Amino acid sequence: MLAADSKEISAPARELLRLDPACSWKQIIEPIEPFLEAVNQRLAEQVAAFDQEISPYADYALNGQGKHLRPALVALVAKALGQPNDSHVTAAVIIEMVHLATLVHDDVMDEAEIRRGRLTLAANWGNEIAVLFGDCLFARALSLAAGFPTPEVCRAVATATNTVCSGEILQTQHRGDFEFTREKYFKVLEMKTAELFALSSELSGLLSGAGAEARAALRQFGIAFGTAYQVYDDCVDLFGTEAAAGKSLGTDLAKGKLTLSVLLLCERADAADRARIQALVQNWQSGSMRPMAKLLAKYDTLRGSCEILHQYLIQARQALAVLPMSNGRSGLLGLTEYLAHQTDALGAVPASSL
Repeated sequence: MLAADSKEISAPARELLRLDPACSWKQIIEPIEPFLEAVNQRLAEQVAAFDQEISPYADYALNGQGKHLRPALVALVAKALGQPNDSHVTAAVIIEMVHLATLVHDDVMDEAEIRRGRLTLAANWGNEIAVLFGDCLFARALSLAAGFPTPEVCRAVATATNTVCSGEILQTQHRGDFEFTREKYFKVLEMKTAELFALSSELSGLLSGAGAEARAALRQFGIAFGTAYQVYDDCVDLFGTEAAAGKSLGTDLAKGKLTLSVLLLCERADAADRARIQALVQNWQSGSMRPMAKLLAKYDTLRGSCEILHQYLIQARQALAVLPMSNGRSGLLGLTEYLAHQTDALGAVPASSL
């Protein structure tokens, strides 16, 4: 966090200092609630685009109770550059559908049973239906993107979708790989998670008529904020509770995914403990989390992960300096503060997932 008494405080930092330190999600989204309601309505309307026999899956997937973080980014960027319009709503719907498709596939790969406090689509209808319907969501999103008068939108969505899927493949390739480095980890994060945050920010800027410099800065913001978000989500999987998160936890290590806290653990542990870590991951069982949790605590890995996360949040705030002062920019800064607060709370009291 940037210090309040620093001699050189950037405009975003000064603006951040005026925010409620415990900035709530409700405070951030209140100015854009009409936009998010329009996104929800448009998502519900998409159910009719699917075959009648498939529509129950679409209704279940598209009417979940998520926070719509990516649509919120679209709206806040639009407000920072002017006012959101119908094209921004359509873009937000497209990006949310791509995101939902990735969640459907993730839940199959992770064998997760709970998502957003209810059974996953795979748990309800089986893996085969879930995989195929996830594909349908991707296709429908690209179909909507093709409806824009400029091919630039469809190209951006297709490119981002390819990047996200490629990131998931890279992560899968490195399951149980103890040669997996922090550099590779952050590459995967940028591809599989941060790319959609970057698309939300940059595409909203494009639809608002922003110039190349502003769009590049918005992309930097999305990458940095999205990376911080995924680090947080990875920490929740290790240190959170399912009741607070509203989804299945502990799936990363069960599938051999080495996230930041585990990578820090491997870097800091002595030879004997590294051998224990490797043995636990390679032979993961239902009772393996308890000894792993002791090792994670022994080497203070949550604190180390949070420190790195905060550095990404600083980068995200700095990227916003190119935007004019506005309620929209304040909202974007509020998102970084909200994530910082949730992260800090994770070490003490279980925090709800974004």
